[in-house]
Amino acid sequence: MQVHLVDGTYELFRNFYSPRGGHTNDAGEEVGAVRGVLRGTVAMLADGSTHIGVATDHVIESFRNDMWAGYKDGSGIDPDLWAQFPWLEDALRALGVTVWAMVEVEADDALAAAAAVAAADDRVERVVIATPDKDLAQCVQGERVVQYDRRAQQFRGHDEVLEKYGVAPESIPDWLALVGDSADGFPGLSGWGAKSAAAVLRVYGHLDEIPHSPGQWDVPGVRGAAKLAATLSSDYENALLFRTLARLVTDVEVGAVDDWKWTGPTEDLEQWCDRLDAPDVLAKARSLAGTT
Repeated sequence: MQVHLVDGTYELFRNFYSPRGGHTNDAGEEVGAVRGVLRGTVAMLADGSTHIGVATDHVIESFRNDMWAGYKDGSGIDPDLWAQFPWLEDALRALGVTVWAMVEVEADDALAAAAAVAAADDRVERVVIATPDKDLAQCVQGERVVQYDRRAQQFRGHDEVLEKYGVAPESIPDWLALVGDSADGFPGLSGWGAKSAAAVLRVYGHLDEIPHSPGQWDVPGVRGAAKLAATLSSDYENALLFRTLARLVTDVEVGAVDDWKWTGPTEDLEQWCDRLDAPDVLAKARSLAGTT
């Protein structure tokens, strides 16, 4: 079997900002993003997906906000988008899909936890994490646990992650610690760019293994090595902190693979499809489930 793990928060944003994503129902509610995610999920089921889990950020803030003041939060989110967060979770549950709504941790953590559970199940042939988020690249394992970037229509296993970021999946948190992650709100270290960080980490793997003296580096072709080493040495504690922010936690309760098997929609789906102006979703879900 294959397991599909979906970043619901990303999909909600993607559909909201899509040129064709907006839709207002008769009650004056903007529901287009939820409708778009539901249509995408039903399309996955129609394509043969059997075990699906969707992770959402029930609240944007997490434990990481207590560690770094600039970490991402819910400020600035369009009210019409913000209102659809809980609707998405309820509509997906009505569809019969497993939903992990995160509060203390983030959707990415739930996806990482589910990927680890699925990878440990010998019945699972492949785990597909549907998100382009570079954080999730750290979960990739060979060609068995892969990312799927819908925009690029690309599956990324180990080799594709290495090609895209310049480092292996296990070094992604270290790479993000050095270069920063503007989407998550931490800056990385001054002077460290994507290429220099990748070059150094391809040799040393992790922050802990990088010598603080450039004279000890065996990394040819890295410009400004002395300055980079000085920055790392003087800002090492922040580098470790940023790596902690970038590392996904997997001690999240997500259940077992069998819990994620789709067995059909609930009775609530009809009400949600009426609200979303999505009769096509209802008809397709019932057809796939063999019900009327």
